[in-house]
Amino acid sequence: MTAKHTSEIRFEVELDENRVPEKLTWSAKDGGIEMQETKAVLLSVWDSKAKEMLRIDLWTKEMPVDEMKIFFHQTLVAMSDTFLRATGDEKMTETMKDFCAYFAENLDLVKK
Repeated sequence: MTAKHTSEIRFEVELDENRVPEKLTWSAKDGGIEMQETKAVLLSVWDSKAKEMLRIDLWTKEMPVDEMKIFFHQTLVAMSDTFLRATGDEKMTETMKDFCAYFAENLDLVKK
């Protein structure tokens, strides 16, 4: 019998008096990450019983809007790549990538 291995990913959120995130850190010891600070986290999990996504979207007061736009663009591109790996659906992936390009262009994220 093969021994099972577990891995933990941990997020810590420091809140202000109004419960607004002031500081976000995360750790993933197997990946060599220990209490690394970040400005934003988008976490989605799948509830297969209810057939719905559950999510946590957090960002600190210090997250600049211009960086949030870049973060969303990179998230959409990564989701397109993940969708292709998970489904093999090349046609829809191309449609998603086209939207990502449109998104970047309209937010002036593309260097000209």
